[in-house]
Amino acid sequence: MKSKFYRKVLPNGMVVILEKREAPVVSVAFAVRCGGLNESAEEKGISHFIEHLLYKGTPTRSSKMIAEEIERKGGILNGFTDETLTTFWCKMPSQHLGIALDVLGDMVRNPLFDEKEIEKERHVIFEEIKMYKDNPAYHTLEGMHWSLYKEPFGTPLIGSEETLKSITRESLVQRFNLVYQPKNMILCVVGDCEMKTVVDYAKKNFSKGEVSGDVPFFKVVERNESKTESRKGVDQANLVFSYHVPRFDNSKSYAAGVLNLLMAEGMSSRLFHEIREKRNLAYSVKGGSEVDKDFAHNFIYVGTKKENVSVVKELILEEFRKVAEGLSEDELRQVKEEAIGNMQISKEDSQEVMVHLLNYEISGNAKMFYEIEKKVKGVQLGDVKKLARSVLKKHSFFALVPSAG
Repeated sequence: MKSKFYRKVLPNGMVVILEKREAPVVSVAFAVRCGGLNESAEEKGISHFIEHLLYKGTPTRSSKMIAEEIERKGGILNGFTDETLTTFWCKMPSQHLGIALDVLGDMVRNPLFDEKEIEKERHVIFEEIKMYKDNPAYHTLEGMHWSLYKEPFGTPLIGSEETLKSITRESLVQRFNLVYQPKNMILCVVGDCEMKTVVDYAKKNFSKGEVSGDVPFFKVVERNESKTESRKGVDQANLVFSYHVPRFDNSKSYAAGVLNLLMAEGMSSRLFHEIREKRNLAYSVKGGSEVDKDFAHNFIYVGTKKENVSVVKELILEEFRKVAEGLSEDELRQVKEEAIGNMQISKEDSQEVMVHLLNYEISGNAKMFYEIEKKVKGVQLGDVKKLARSVLKKHSFFALVPSAG
């Protein structure tokens, strides 16, 4: 697939990114450099709350009109809030790029923050919180975050009913006015369009901004905790074993990605084979990795019987011991090839590439995305074994298990 990368910082501070492609599809995103990492414990959930409200209408578009303008042209409209970004995106035929830019741009510049809609959406998020709590796997992953980081970073991104009740229209508007300024924004497009078209749109529609000052930042404080919760109505134990890894773009952060893939990503991973295939202790054995310039960790999730929790944990530790002591250059070469292949396959999807580019931009510069293959090839055996060895000394553990009776 032919593609070409462009990146430009406008005079107002907005970053414009384009990966130009020949396929007649565009994925478009407006993102702001603000998420859970930028919230105090008392205001947890405010970034996510604002994300919801930006879909509720502008002076010229109702929420229904926003959705219809994108979807009636065959597009997909969505958004997400994570620890470092709040993002509004759509994917649609490239001939409708102008509509995508106009609708998303209107949303991030002119939200109404209607008092009635705020109260309605507050209760929608209350239900979202309950939904996540009722999902054992999701609740366990939230518990993992607590086990790895102290407050405020270690508290759930979505917030709680208590914090959401304390967020007023005034505080929402104040945070929006501070954060949603061009200097904090990234406009990212992946697809069949011209850089000049995107840049001209951004220059015409985004001024220098009216509010000075920086987005708040709260230091990430690491910890390693273990905790087991019990709950009635849960039939399976859900557990997460996690550990801190080098932050991005430490050269050793790529070793963390390779170790994650080796241990728990896919049916060929060591722990999938050891826990599921060899011993039949679980159906779901999955790994994951979050690596940012301010925080980084790998994790392993397993769903199993309550009585097998300690057995599974020991099997995980034993596999790290084996890697620390006996990982071979040949196995490392195979896993690095797998990592590179996975990345090449992911590039087929313009929306997935859009998210990658945003994440690399927030960590430094989107252009680094195109250096992944080189960085993965450079991962050293000693670095992977050393990281596995460190896990034996320091890790976190969280489990949600069925209660007795």
